[in-house]
Amino acid sequence: RENFINLCNPHLEKMKEDILYHFALGTGTHDFPTLFGDVKFVCVGGSPSRMKAFIAYIAEELGLGGPGCDYPNICAGTDRYAMYKVGPVLSVSHGMGIPSISIMLHELIKLLYHAKCSDITIIRIGTSGGIGLEPGSVVITRQSVDATFKPQLEQVVLGKTVIRSTNLDEQLAKELMQCSKEIGQFNTVIGNTMCTLDFYEGQGRLDGAICLYDEEEKLQYLKNAYESGVRNIEMESSVFAAMCNLSGVKAAVVCVTLLNRLEGDQISSPHDVLVEYQQRPQKLVGYFIKKSLGKV
Repeated sequence: RENFINLCNPHLEKMKEDILYHFALGTGTHDFPTLFGDVKFVCVGGSPSRMKAFIAYIAEELGLGGPGCDYPNICAGTDRYAMYKVGPVLSVSHGMGIPSISIMLHELIKLLYHAKCSDITIIRIGTSGGIGLEPGSVVITRQSVDATFKPQLEQVVLGKTVIRSTNLDEQLAKELMQCSKEIGQFNTVIGNTMCTLDFYEGQGRLDGAICLYDEEEKLQYLKNAYESGVRNIEMESSVFAAMCNLSGVKAAVVCVTLLNRLEGDQISSPHDVLVEYQQRPQKLVGYFIKKSLGKV
């Protein structure tokens, strides 16, 4: 049976029109089933330019485009997010941090629902700080944990704290891991990902504008994280996992590590090395999409 989006909001059925304000799209002005009904894979990442690069990459991999092809921004009417589509693949930017990706996901999930999409897989591709891993390693997230290493998202709704699960699809993670083995180009692990509310103090850095702890305390915290199963740190995975769970969507997080946080705080690798690192998640996810479509 086809797996449709589970929309956890009965109020939307009563609305004559649903305006996806931050996408500059709406059910009264756009034919969602025609525009997006064939989507099966959604890839999201922080940077608009990175998501445009991904759609160009996957278009060429699927034989749906080539060098020099232009992929217009579907959300050109706004500067909040960028969205690109080729064949069954949608590529969307989400900005930085939980609030930004949360807004995007609310509207993305509604878009997929209004388009009557089914059997959707959503994958976040991005960068992260590694713990105990060589820079350039790719982490497929088992579960997202908070800064106290609990696999949950705390959200205040109507003044009350709501706890939501942040587990990710176990089978999908295994399939992605198998794809990495078949590619055989870079180290990949499955591990927990710590999602923080801040890049500096929240991740135990010593180089922010404010730091009221010492290096020994920082290292002990990161070692505790490693012992709990955490292999990387980023800022979006918890709400991503929670919202995909509630919507019944298969989801995964695939991030490359730009440094080993046990050895430092600042990213010092040369630009060309970082560019190659950032291509690793898209290579892995691109291979997964090709394999899923029987094109490998």
